[in-house]
Amino acid sequence: MVRYPLGGMMSWVLQFLVGFKRLGHEIYFVEKFGYPNSCYNPLNETMSDDCTYGIEILSALLDAHGLKGTWCYVDRDGHYYGISKQRIDEIFRTGDIFIDMGTHGSWSVEAEATQQRILIDGEPAFTQIKMENNIEAGIALPAYDHYFTTGKNINTEFSTSPTAGVEWKYLYHPVQVDLFPAIPSPATGSYSTVMNWQSHEPITYRGQVYGQKNIEFEKFVELPKRVTASMEVAVAGKKLPIDWLNAHGWGVVDARKATLSFDSFRSYIQASRGEFSVCKNVFVANQTGWFSDRSAAYLASGRPVVMQETGFSRHLPCGEGLFAFQNLEQAEKAINLIEADYERHSASAREVAYEYLDTGIILRNFLETLGI
Repeated sequence: MVRYPLGGMMSWVLQFLVGFKRLGHEIYFVEKFGYPNSCYNPLNETMSDDCTYGIEILSALLDAHGLKGTWCYVDRDGHYYGISKQRIDEIFRTGDIFIDMGTHGSWSVEAEATQQRILIDGEPAFTQIKMENNIEAGIALPAYDHYFTTGKNINTEFSTSPTAGVEWKYLYHPVQVDLFPAIPSPATGSYSTVMNWQSHEPITYRGQVYGQKNIEFEKFVELPKRVTASMEVAVAGKKLPIDWLNAHGWGVVDARKATLSFDSFRSYIQASRGEFSVCKNVFVANQTGWFSDRSAAYLASGRPVVMQETGFSRHLPCGEGLFAFQNLEQAEKAINLIEADYERHSASAREVAYEYLDTGIILRNFLETLGI
């Protein structure tokens, strides 16, 4: 949230923080610098060790959502911002659980004093492959008391992903539905998404190479020519094929500018007609069962979602408000069905969010699994 303070990232973590608070729990957010020049400033598009911009954005966002004074950031020089080191050490000593959502072990020493240490994997198959590759290379893995993944097919017959010998438990990214008011959709809105063209390099496992969204998008580039609805992508990344996308009928906007803050991220979704999204090749090829936190926000906003199948249709109801597709024809059919009765599918989208993805459901079940 400090190092990459764009709207989608802020929203992803905010749902957990607000959700736990609404359930009556005392919740704190902690982050460390990670590696040299790891702080991104979207205003001047620079990477540095200066965390000032991210700290200001984080502090203002948490203040606005009743979480004032509940965060700590440690910079490259070991300086603590927000909560002091002494207080943070006390929080770790007295805490019931430490939830690692991607710190890569940077708080492992402090977390040793906490009653339970939890890993939440948001990159199913990618995470397990990295773990398997590290094991084969003799690299020790960080230890946790419980391992959760957002890939609900991991360690089942429906996914080809390795497991790294871990007993995985499951949860989907939650959404605090009332943070996304279902205002009427503009008639001129597009089916959109927010994406990185290639968020990291391909990963190889036992001779098989797995890639990112750019690989999957190529399969569906003709979609704007097959539907009457407007299609758009808010995309970031290096060497973006903007001319190629435009030539196939896609509107293209800068994802960083469209989602500069949590509020602009939410506004971008509300200005959309719905979401059309491909998924990372590694999720699709391994049929992980992953579902997107961003798509949950679209659903909560009353925006129907048409998302590439990762196996999530085994766990979420599809056919009204939410559709899973495997090929171009299925994607085209889903959008046409939505447009034929948009109000019904809009209402169904929000209902799916309420009944299956709301923080009150997801996080309560998560804590019950841990005996809390």
